Amino acid sequence: MRDGHIHTPFCPHGSKDTLKQYVERAIELGLETISFTEHAPLPKGFTDPVPEQDSALPYDQWKEYIHAIKKYQQAYQKDIRILVGFEVDYIEGFEQETTELLNEIGPFLDDSILSVHFLRVQDKYTCVDYQPESVKTLIEQTGSLEQVIDLYFDTVLRSITADLGPYKPKRIGHMTLIRKFHRLYPNMSMEQVFQRSLDVLDAVKEEQLELDYNGAGTKKPHCQETYPPPAIVKEAKKRGIPLVYGSDAHAVKGLLQGKEQLIF
Repeated sequence: MRDGHIHTPFCPHGSKDTLKQYVERAIELGLETISFTEHAPLPKGFTDPVPEQDSALPYDQWKEYIHAIKKYQQAYQKDIRILVGFEVDYIEGFEQETTELLNEIGPFLDDSILSVHFLRVQDKYTCVDYQPESVKTLIEQTGSLEQVIDLYFDTVLRSITADLGPYKPKRIGHMTLIRKFHRLYPNMSMEQVFQRSLDVLDAVKEEQLELDYNGAGTKKPHCQETYPPPAIVKEAKKRGIPLVYGSDAHAVKGLLQGKEQLIF
């Protein structure tokens, strides 16, 4: 029983539930291992395109975050295994800055995830999962929903093959996040998503990485499925790709969310 993707009160867009509440609830649920994977600071020089600019932990707080998690590692070591980690953004065009960030924070981490939230069209970035209008904006910028899907998966593929140094995360986060609002976009082709996902799976296998099997989408009203959904999970299993369940909880009540929809 492991939850490999949990956020914390350090998340600017999360809840104020305490670390102690997360840990004790995880123990109650029978979890043996948990990974705290807060949104890592954004790379130097990148401006958060979200209006609130609350997508990630401020740079000046990352040491405090690490210290806090390590304190709970020690305090609860007899009851549960706690890993300290980050969810790191892959942002096209900021590979060097991300490598520099990873070289700084990487030595302190037990676990980490590499995720795509921001898509680049020319020199403009959009947070793809911020709100439904984000997809509309990307359609206007690229010309079609099909182009947006290709842009998303092309960016995920770049994240997989990018050289981000020795501390590059070994797990790819919520690989089908582009489907977060798919019920609002009935023209979103599952066939296209499936075929592009096969490209991702082949690259993940080639690079010997893991996949975040993420339950958060099951609680999103316009998604209602895991990231990735069952058909793609089956393909991952055929390839022998390790899948690590992650609730992607941003509040204590989110622990183990979506677990009932996982396939094994």
